[in-house]
Amino acid sequence: MDFIDQLRALATRIANTKDLIQTEEATKNAMVMPFIQALGYNVFDPLEVTPELVADVGMKKGEKVDYAILSSGKPIILFECKKAGAELNVNHASQLFRYFHVTEARFGVLTNGIRYQFFTDLEQPNKMDEKPFLEFNILDFKDQEVEELKKFAKASFNVDTILMTANDLKYTRIIQNQLAEWMTNPSEEFVRLVAADHLAGKRFTPAVKEQFTSITKRAFQQLIGDRINDRLRVAMAPEQAAEAAPATTAAPQEAAEPTNDTTAITTTLEEIEGFHIVRAVLRDVVATKRIVMRDAQSYCAILLDDNNRKPICRLRFNNTARLAIGLMDSEKNEERVPLADLDELYNYADRLKATVQSYL
Repeated sequence: MDFIDQLRALATRIANTKDLIQTEEATKNAMVMPFIQALGYNVFDPLEVTPELVADVGMKKGEKVDYAILSSGKPIILFECKKAGAELNVNHASQLFRYFHVTEARFGVLTNGIRYQFFTDLEQPNKMDEKPFLEFNILDFKDQEVEELKKFAKASFNVDTILMTANDLKYTRIIQNQLAEWMTNPSEEFVRLVAADHLAGKRFTPAVKEQFTSITKRAFQQLIGDRINDRLRVAMAPEQAAEAAPATTAAPQEAAEPTNDTTAITTTLEEIEGFHIVRAVLRDVVATKRIVMRDAQSYCAILLDDNNRKPICRLRFNNTARLAIGLMDSEKNEERVPLADLDELYNYADRLKATVQSYL
């Protein structure tokens, strides 16, 4: 089984059991140990994975870290674990900070079994940074994050290789967070910057600020929508033959629609928002990465594992005045249900979850 498949299997198991896990010890056994094992380390070999590794830290005697991954008898990665769902921040990593200082390990991991924060010493040698350079969410991860995580696997672990990219990863995260904030709440300085070339010497009055703040937010939304459309068109191009003969039952007039003409397909903002609502509804059942949108002329298909034999639902939003969702029965036949607005998608959470469970 490939590394990403192991992560997906673990994600499904955690999504189904996380509400039952109430203690830190249960989190370690059910979530963290399987994660370490997926990285290729033998959790049952104390020479490779040592639980509650003890060391004297200054005046503190018998300090323990939850797990230490060893190589040639020396710690290389330290794990500090919290209860499933617990908040993770620098205040919860005190033992990890102290232990990082007195061992040769270059990487510390703070986790609640779902989120994993990876730290190193980019700011000052032998002193763990206060901000992680990598974060990984087992219930919601991207391919690029898997590639970075894979560097910590036993088969490919190399300190120098990880450190070469750690600095870039850290600042990439910071910039992404800042851009995300500007998308929804652009600062006055940012609005001044993007408006500077268009004011032609005019004063930046409160009215101008309000106007360009609104324009900036709208421009971000349109840019992202256009980029998503472009990527979807490219991704769907080789799949149109399969889309022309879907596994589910469709109305006769739709079967004749020319779905192979990608230029006629437009993915709307409503479809994108509906897709994210479906993902949010299903994240307790399956990793959101496995839920994929594939647009066509007559509807927008939501599939499990990008497999048209595993339809979850169909978003019929092309007529914005008459929104509808196509729900699947046990025989994969479609039942169309009208929607007053997008929020009504949440009313069908149980049906959507049952459909996905039938494929697992």
